[in-house]
Amino acid sequence: MATHKVGGEVDALCTRCKLTLAHTILAMVGTKIARVRCNTCGGDHAYRAAPGATDRPSSSTTRTTRTTRSSSSSSASAKAEKVIISFEEQLAGKDVANAPRYSPKDTYKVDQVIQHPTFGTGYVSAVRGDKVDITFRTDTKTLVHGRGGGPVEKPVFNPPSRQVTGPADKPQPVGDSAEPAPADGAEPPPASED
Repeated sequence: MATHKVGGEVDALCTRCKLTLAHTILAMVGTKIARVRCNTCGGDHAYRAAPGATDRPSSSTTRTTRTTRSSSSSSASAKAEKVIISFEEQLAGKDVANAPRYSPKDTYKVDQVIQHPTFGTGYVSAVRGDKVDITFRTDTKTLVHGRGGGPVEKPVFNPPSRQVTGPADKPQPVGDSAEPAPADGAEPPPASED
């Protein structure tokens, strides 16, 4: 069996041309060809081996692989068995009756029982900064916490002050007062004395 690599060529059944033609290998998964491009029509498609060609291993190789897998899987199951703990068992021993109602303003800690208005009873399984993972009967949800503090003050709208300006082609004096500049030939208003 030839070793293939991405960018190499292989004969494959083209789905457009309906013929076995030369294709360029675009993607591989492990040692298997996954995606090819027809060198004749340029179409990309999943790899389909030419009719009559097979990439199956010989029967002796298959027997060896099966025996190796079965022996390794039995040793793996002896090492660690998967233990499934039900939701009720995880809540056992925790104070479910006094569970606080969820609020994003409150702060929570691991293994604390929470009463959520939509998801029901759950317990905090992880705390990450201002987010908590809460495990409910059906799913684990990531929710925010510790976002307390007073209500955010809304910005006050201040409309721009009305300034009288002169013609756009004349520069305006820069200063503290917002008084208009005198027009040409006009006298400035008298200064008031305090």
